[in-house]
Amino acid sequence: MPVNAATADPDFARTPDSDIVRTATVEAPRTERLLSVDLLRGLTIAVMILVNNQPGNKGFFELRHAQWNGFTLTDLVFPTFLFLVGLSVVLSMAARLAKGASRRTLFLHTLRRSAILVLFGLIVNTFPFQHLDSIRFYGVLQRTAICYLIVGTLCLLHSGWKDKAVIAIACLISYWFLMRYVPVPGCGIPTHEIPINDPNCNLTSYIDRAIFAPQHLYQRVRDPEGLLSTLPAISTALYGVLAGMWLRTRRSNACKAAGIAVAGIVLVSSGLLWSIVFPLNKKLWTSSFSLLAGGLSLLLLAASVYIIDAKRWGRSGLAANEAPAIYKPLMVFGTNSILAYMVSELLPPIFSQVKSADGNILRTLHYKLDWLIPGHGWPELCYGMIAVLVTWLIVLPFYRKRIFLRV
Repeated sequence: MPVNAATADPDFARTPDSDIVRTATVEAPRTERLLSVDLLRGLTIAVMILVNNQPGNKGFFELRHAQWNGFTLTDLVFPTFLFLVGLSVVLSMAARLAKGASRRTLFLHTLRRSAILVLFGLIVNTFPFQHLDSIRFYGVLQRTAICYLIVGTLCLLHSGWKDKAVIAIACLISYWFLMRYVPVPGCGIPTHEIPINDPNCNLTSYIDRAIFAPQHLYQRVRDPEGLLSTLPAISTALYGVLAGMWLRTRRSNACKAAGIAVAGIVLVSSGLLWSIVFPLNKKLWTSSFSLLAGGLSLLLLAASVYIIDAKRWGRSGLAANEAPAIYKPLMVFGTNSILAYMVSELLPPIFSQVKSADGNILRTLHYKLDWLIPGHGWPELCYGMIAVLVTWLIVLPFYRKRIFLRV
């Protein structure tokens, strides 16, 4: 697990400062690093930690996943992270290709990174005392690894954008076709005997139960990061790849932001229209959900690029690659996203082993917050904010010393 204490960019973080690559038929300029990408990633990780640390079921609606069909702010977090992974693949590989790295070397590097991400995911799922007989094999980092490997390989095979767009559309349509027309054994044909997004009787859940015993699945009868639903998740990462290619062109930052915003509006509208017949569902990662979440991610990126890179808000008088102090809190997470995620996932199991009068220190903290800040959702929000702060304080020294976790 090597780390880099120099100025080299962390794996899912940086944009090269000076490289020329070709994406499609447009030659990219020598540009400054887009701080907007780091900051948006930092915001995504911060919100991810916040929503993952909402104890009980009394949190605010938008800080909890939709129960089944539907959409909340929380449902946007993981798709945005995957979207940024796809975007960063383009920027990272461009830098390495410009430095003379071979495509074979980059593929092996991508394969190694993916394997380590899977290993990290299994550590998160089993830490500290999970028995192997009930280990969960799916997970956030596992899905990230699969999507990263696939989109990275596609970028190495061909530098153009058209094949990426076609594959993204094909994944969405193929997934919808399978979920809509393939009979689910023991249940029937979707939209005839069963709803297309039936919680238990759907093709995605059936395949996962056929592969793994119930104790290996997150909800025993289904898993939100299951095998088949990875298809539309690959599309989500490919939206990021296409956005990254657009950011590498010779257009102005304002023009880039406008183009990304238009694409975001198109995807959001398409997702909402498709949701009429294929409802939004994060746990199944439906095609409509992929489009809606991808479109919103594009809109967030457009706003970030326009404010930070085009208008240079808060950056007047600073060097091209220098971040003002107001950006630093998010840069801590944005430049060390995998480390921040791992810390946030491993800390709660560690603290849960610390005993207190109420059982453990985490339960005591929740009780105290519930007593100090009465009201629906507020204690849970404060609990999540404390988790964000503690994680940030642990990752901060790594940022100050320019140490980035490279997987």
